[in-house]
Amino acid sequence: MFSLNILDYSPVDEGSDAREALLQTTELAKRADQLGYRRFWVSEHHNVLSVANSSPEMLMMHLATSTSTIRIGSGGVMLPHYSSYKVAENFRMLEALHPNRIDLGVGRSPSYQIVNKALNEEKGTRQSYEQKVKDLQKYLTDNTLEDHRFRKLMATPKTKTSPEIWMLGTSSRSGVIAAENGSAYVFGHFANPSEKGIEAVTNYRKHFKPSSLLEIPNTMIALFAVVADTEEEAEEIAKAFDLWLLFVESNNPPAYYPSIETAKRRGFSSVEQEKVSENRKRMIIGTPQQVKEEIEKVANWFQADEVMIIPNVSGFQNRLRGIELLAEAFQL
Repeated sequence: MFSLNILDYSPVDEGSDAREALLQTTELAKRADQLGYRRFWVSEHHNVLSVANSSPEMLMMHLATSTSTIRIGSGGVMLPHYSSYKVAENFRMLEALHPNRIDLGVGRSPSYQIVNKALNEEKGTRQSYEQKVKDLQKYLTDNTLEDHRFRKLMATPKTKTSPEIWMLGTSSRSGVIAAENGSAYVFGHFANPSEKGIEAVTNYRKHFKPSSLLEIPNTMIALFAVVADTEEEAEEIAKAFDLWLLFVESNNPPAYYPSIETAKRRGFSSVEQEKVSENRKRMIIGTPQQVKEEIEKVANWFQADEVMIIPNVSGFQNRLRGIELLAEAFQL
């Protein structure tokens, strides 16, 4: 049986603000800890005003202090923006204070080009993503034996335990990088719901090379999930989520998650409805039992070791209720 995890975006609800969104993420993490979820991860988004978290490491420190047993992680740190050495230091600091509870999820999404430019404009030659991943693993394993341009450099603080490293991706390429470096792998089914995902996970397992951090392959599938007490309620919540996805993909998105009421009033044009229908392939919607069955079906397709749900819906009470219902359905 796979373990069940949560990835939270810290959405800014209509009529609310970023501070409230971050406080709600904290409450959601506390409740997930009580309910028995294994991991609670937070995302990294830049220049998206409807999402509050731009610094997962800082929020993770707060969440790890606010919870007791659940693993806290990043979903993920966008490595092209940063120095691998500094990322290793940040996560070693987290691990030192919260041993055996820290996950480092790493992604390559460049976000907006202007974001990457602003974060890197004073830097010289940049390393490839593949090299940055290798560098990160070197610093987190204290490897001073193999040939490296900074062979004797070590990341501090030195810790007895190490964060788990997870490579995030939506293509076979990300799976290959994870396999070559002997790290765990998350496939973003919510972003690319196709048979290519099964191919990516299969190739990852086939080519996995054991490392000092992981002896056998470990896979996780990430899914958008909309869970409510009734099908009708789940559909109403999903329509607000449909609208947010349309907003995010537009040229001038608002600085909030639209409410259910806003989605009802606005409706969708025929062109928008086509896009909504396409986006619905990226999510699972329904009652706890319906969503549980669909999650189990996807997990079986991928032979996944873990599943991460993204309850990325409007309204904190809807998010809270959703994870409670799912925990009950899975008897966590």
